[in-house]
Amino acid sequence: MSTRTFPHLMATGRIGPMETPNRIVLPAMDMNVSEHGEIEQTEIDHYVARAKGGAGLIITGACAIAFPIGAASMKEPGLSDDKYIPGLKALADAIHAAGSKLCIQSTHHGKVARVDVANDRAVLAPNQPDYSYDMSALADSTREELGKMGAATAGKQTSYKEMTQEDVDWLIETWADAAERIAKAGADAIEIHAAHGYILGVFLNQRDNKRTDAYGGSLANRARLACEVIAAVKARVGDKLAILVRVAGEEYGQEGGLTLPEAIEASKLFEEAGADAIHVTGWGRNPFDNFTDGPLPNKVGAYLENAAAVKKNVNVPVIAVGRMLPEISEKAIAEGKIDYAAMGRQLLADPELPNKLREGRFSEVRPCINCYLCVAENFFDDTPFCAVNPALGNEAVLPLKPASQAKHVLVVGAGPAGLESARVLTERGHRVTVIDKSDRLGGTMWFSTMTTPDNERLLRWFKAEIKRLRIAVKLNTPATVETIRALNPDHVIVATGAVRPKPDFPGGDLPIVQTGDTLRAMMLGTATAEEAGAVLSTLGKMGRLSGVTKSPEFVRQFTKFWLPIGKDVVVIGGSLVGLELAEFLAERGRRVTLLHEKQQLGLPLAMPRRWTAVSDAKKHGVQIHRNAVITRITEKSVQWTVGEESFSAPAAMVVYADGTTSAAPLADELRNAGIPCDVVGDAGAVNYIHGAIHSSWKVTAEL
Repeated sequence: MSTRTFPHLMATGRIGPMETPNRIVLPAMDMNVSEHGEIEQTEIDHYVARAKGGAGLIITGACAIAFPIGAASMKEPGLSDDKYIPGLKALADAIHAAGSKLCIQSTHHGKVARVDVANDRAVLAPNQPDYSYDMSALADSTREELGKMGAATAGKQTSYKEMTQEDVDWLIETWADAAERIAKAGADAIEIHAAHGYILGVFLNQRDNKRTDAYGGSLANRARLACEVIAAVKARVGDKLAILVRVAGEEYGQEGGLTLPEAIEASKLFEEAGADAIHVTGWGRNPFDNFTDGPLPNKVGAYLENAAAVKKNVNVPVIAVGRMLPEISEKAIAEGKIDYAAMGRQLLADPELPNKLREGRFSEVRPCINCYLCVAENFFDDTPFCAVNPALGNEAVLPLKPASQAKHVLVVGAGPAGLESARVLTERGHRVTVIDKSDRLGGTMWFSTMTTPDNERLLRWFKAEIKRLRIAVKLNTPATVETIRALNPDHVIVATGAVRPKPDFPGGDLPIVQTGDTLRAMMLGTATAEEAGAVLSTLGKMGRLSGVTKSPEFVRQFTKFWLPIGKDVVVIGGSLVGLELAEFLAERGRRVTLLHEKQQLGLPLAMPRRWTAVSDAKKHGVQIHRNAVITRITEKSVQWTVGEESFSAPAAMVVYADGTTSAAPLADELRNAGIPCDVVGDAGAVNYIHGAIHSSWKVTAEL
């Protein structure tokens, strides 16, 4: 894998008057760090990191053509005044110095212009909407989250202004003016956004556009406004800027949304109007229901086939976005399906991705784990952060500072916190030894790959990094003060993970009750008959003896055919682990009841992923009960109350996925013995993978 080559991704390309050094594009990912429309150094640093990392084309986040009018945030860059040109020029100069090309994404957010709502301005729309969104998913958002979302519009209701011809003329002229400022700043391209529910996108689909004039009805009429904008921009700056147009190849979740055949016809019209490239995305029309269909899809290569269909019908380059992983992208370009691949979240996770591909270091690419933590911040008008890349938005912390004095550091625990600690410490020049009582790397993350396959990408990366950096690892090695003294470290990092006790309510100690720890032990083959029951222990020991359970993918597939537990399972605890485990078991034919003591499920999953996880669990038949108080577990059932009502569900197995707490008794023992140590990951505070990696950085980047 490390020697895999990507000649088609690395080939130069051309879009209109712009030549790019390769075919990798950073698509628009809003950073929300601008001040009153002005681009700040933090934003420049962010884009330059991706340009230095080798991305051939950098596309900024959304920039408002009439800022602050039509803006979604006061933190997005403006294009409405010459005073914004110096900031844009500073960005362009820095991107060019790093060897890449710069495209400014231009938009008017139309009916989702939160700044207009907050300032009592009616938002522009083709007409008054005749529908409302199902917002029931917000039942799984906390009061704090709802408050932060509401703050972006100052808690005000949206009012709409049906666009007149005067408004249309103003929009076209304003867009052309914005394009001229982009050209004066020395950028290489402009992207005209005609998707994602913004003004040109809502004119394009027949669900939003009910007009009966020249801008409504037929597809040609619905595309007219976008075409007139494209033509005006082409006339003004077509000799200076490449013109990209972003269109949804498909809209999801509501009848009347844009279809692929319509997107193809619209793309042909956009080309005729002057587009130099078509950037094919997708849009889930209800962000509270199908955000993970679009614009940020769950599925790998989600919009590739739609982009390929568009390419067959246009003569300009086509860019595909939507989890375009390097191996998917290389194959698609080689087969002539697309011309460019946009990698958003992947380049947030690893800005050096293109350089690593070019240099034959594919196994060193730090993967995005598709957790949605970055994009969830846009719901709050806040700056994205990355679970696996603590430097996102804070590029000044790189490169890592070399250690002033090399030490021998012992890391106890081979989960994500321990492995990240070992990696960072080694990169800084320390000598590191990792010990773990298990027989494999990964800790709880290994078990999490059962329900969250994207975590396996991260596990593979950690394994490759441990091998590349030649970090000493001692498995099957319990950590005690004595064993640690024998290794003679200068410092110890305790990354032993969280504690998952059995429940303390009646029946919590029955053999049918499993915790996250006993299930993990079963899968690893270390469970005793007393812990997991004879049948489950046999499965684990079989896996251990044959080595097959060291492959998470094998276990995921194998358990679809054979999982030796009864049909009825009750999962207690609907947080991250419980919710995903309930769906995992339901997918494997079990009748699952999920009991949660609170209202909101799926905490601390990022909201879009949480909403999808709850929806998917229901679709798989999981019976969900919120605000449930467990009263008793028997040998064959679980009993609980909700308010004054009492309930019962049959149970061949009960999984207690609640009560996870941080604890690091080893650290106390080490300190008492005079051995210096730090605690990272869930042993210090339960925050799962992102908490593990960020807490590790906080300690190890300075040690």
